[in-house]
Amino acid sequence: MTVIRLQSFSFRLGDKPILRDVSFAVEKGEYLAIVGPNGAGKTTLIKCLDRLLTGGTGEIEICGRPLRKYSQKQLARLISYVPQADGRVVPFTVEQFVLMGRYPYLSPFSAVSHEDRRAVAEALQLTGTAEFAARLLGTLSGGERQKVYIAAALAQGAEIVLLDEPTTFLDYRHQAEVTALLGRIHRSAGVTIVAVTHDLNHAVLESDRIVALREGRVAFCGPPVEIMRPDVLRKIYGTSLLLVEHPQVGLPVIVPQAPAKGNR
Repeated sequence: MTVIRLQSFSFRLGDKPILRDVSFAVEKGEYLAIVGPNGAGKTTLIKCLDRLLTGGTGEIEICGRPLRKYSQKQLARLISYVPQADGRVVPFTVEQFVLMGRYPYLSPFSAVSHEDRRAVAEALQLTGTAEFAARLLGTLSGGERQKVYIAAALAQGAEIVLLDEPTTFLDYRHQAEVTALLGRIHRSAGVTIVAVTHDLNHAVLESDRIVALREGRVAFCGPPVEIMRPDVLRKIYGTSLLLVEHPQVGLPVIVPQAPAKGNR
């Protein structure tokens, strides 16, 4: 079942074209990574899918229905969004923050239900953040907060989770933990994941399929192994990249070029 479809979608900010004639689809339960150089339109694309940015030409469909025909609450029951970490912290406990993810099911006058509490408890447990439930968000590390944001997205009960650079600004340990968490959620909960990332190696190792943008256009759409070819990567990033075989899974991954001896 196709849960997201873009057909010839273009988007402008003022007079500047950001996305140009973008077409691809995402299937239910798929893990899709969106990659590309800075300024390629990745964040704009993910925000258009969640209607944080409105307008554009062409068509976006969610679960077979045009995006424009959903109310905000209807859309929130299908799609949750985890933004880039920007350092700002709201003055709530972890449990209070994750409970806010239940807003599509609450009205201004309704009490928090047993179902709401159960969804929050399950999301905290799945993300390994239950031990932080009573702590203020501001007392957590960046990696711990990112897990809490993912917990709130899960508590929302949406079928599709959109993530914008989920491991940006995290140290290696927390990058690995968040990446492993997303893989576990994808496999165990069957959630459809669409994640923007700069880390092409993680995209190759974790995702089912990759879409690469360059200058707002789709430069590649296909399985991870097919993007890791020198000619394809040069087309996307405009430079040559060094590839080696991953020792555990055998897939090509990118490694840094060693400097010439005279430049050390």
